[in-house]
Amino acid sequence: MLVPLTRQKFEQIIPLIASGSQYKYYWGKLSSLLQRLLISVVTVVVIFLGRIFLKLDFGLIFSFGVFGAFFWLWYPVFQASIRNAKCRRYKYSGFFRGRVLDWWITDKLTGKQETVNNKGELVIIENREKRINLEVGDNTGFTVEFDAPLRPAHKAIARGQIAEMIVMSNRPDLSTIEEFSNIYIPNSNLWVSDYPYVREDFFNEVSRRLRTNQREQPRRRRPEPQKYRDDDDY
Repeated sequence: MLVPLTRQKFEQIIPLIASGSQYKYYWGKLSSLLQRLLISVVTVVVIFLGRIFLKLDFGLIFSFGVFGAFFWLWYPVFQASIRNAKCRRYKYSGFFRGRVLDWWITDKLTGKQETVNNKGELVIIENREKRINLEVGDNTGFTVEFDAPLRPAHKAIARGQIAEMIVMSNRPDLSTIEEFSNIYIPNSNLWVSDYPYVREDFFNEVSRRLRTNQREQPRRRRPEPQKYRDDDDY
C-alpha cells in the first residue's frame, strides 16, 4: 500500500532542523566530541591572535569567537540538517506499508588499521560491522533492500511482518522511488535504521490514522433490486 502525503505532512515527518534523535546520532562517540572540542579551541585561538595582530573590529571578532567556541555544540545540528535537506529536495512523498519479504546478516568493512606485531611485521587489522539486511515489498511487486547496523532487538524481526516507511520521488504518481526512510515494524514497535530520518511522533500519527481508516472502511453493499412502479416509463 502506498498513500501519497501532502507537502506539509512530509515536512513535519522529515524536519528541517535536526530532531533530538538525529542530533544524538551525529553527536557521536567521545572521540568525535574531542575532535569538535579541539576545533573549537583552535578556532578561538586563531581569532584571538587575529584580534591582537590584525586589530580587527571587536564586534566581528566577538561574533566569530562565539560561533567558533560553540562549534562542538552546533555542528551535529548542522550535519543532520544537511542530511534532512537532501530528502526534502524531493517534490513528492508517500507512506508505504508492505511486509518483510526476507532478511539476512552481512559483515561490512568499516575501516583498516596498520600495526606492527612482536616480530616487527606489518599487520593489517580490518574493522568489520555486522549489519541486518531487509527486503521489503508489497503485492504490487514493489521491493526495496535496506541495511542497518545489527542490534539485539532485531531478533524480533520475522518474514511476513508489516513494515512501514516514507518514500520520496520527483514524480507526482510516485512511479519511481528515489529515496526512502528508515523502516518501522509496528508489530514489534521496532525501528530498523542507521540514520533516524523521521520524526517518530508524526510518523506514528500517520500510521495510526491509516490503520483506523482501514478498519472503519465500510464494505461495499450489494445494489438493491429496483422495484416496479405503475408510473415507470418503458
